Amino acid sequence: MVTSAPRRGRRPGRPPLQPDGPDQRQRLVDIALELIARKGYAETTLAGIARAAGMTSAAVHYYFKTREQLFDVLFDERIAPMRKRLEGIFLDNAEDPVAAFSELARRFVTIAGDSPWMGPVFFGEMLSDNDLFKQHMQKRLGDSRQIVVIDTIRRWQEEGRLSKGLDPALLMTTVLSLTVLPMSAIRKWKDDPLRGHIDAEVITRHAIAVLSAGIATPPS
Repeated sequence: MVTSAPRRGRRPGRPPLQPDGPDQRQRLVDIALELIARKGYAETTLAGIARAAGMTSAAVHYYFKTREQLFDVLFDERIAPMRKRLEGIFLDNAEDPVAAFSELARRFVTIAGDSPWMGPVFFGEMLSDNDLFKQHMQKRLGDSRQIVVIDTIRRWQEEGRLSKGLDPALLMTTVLSLTVLPMSAIRKWKDDPLRGHIDAEVITRHAIAVLSAGIATPPS
């Protein structure tokens, strides 16, 4: 009698990679960012990520036990490296605020081009009534860097290097609005007869022109 070979089950441990695709864990992170950009962090669940990935919830839970653990991965692997690319700007341009904010605009445009999720996620969460994402960010970041930037802006104003009409707490949001916001809209403007020409170079040039004229101390 011919007996069939015993069926070989999958060995326990790490689930297999997505066939012909990127590493499954990174794929799930990308899907999570897409969902957060569209629905917001509060409405993005592990079950929803599983559905979008075509996986079972149990398979997703292998990688991320909780949504908080997922946020930690998003922060450590996507947000923290992005923030690191902004380090040193104010120190390197300590005596020239226009140069500092011009360089900040350049880097924001570059980062937004490399990470298209940045604008939809951060602007969406900035306007969201749910503070869960902001609470997680606050827990990981604290206020120390923000305080340093605001204190630097105030010092520049006191030294007469920066317009006193500027609100230090709003200036970073202004730079984001001049750079990351239009970078997020480029794809929607592709067929727009008035804005179809806009690209990263145009956005950078425009932002620097606005900042150079708007933040410098007015001539006496």
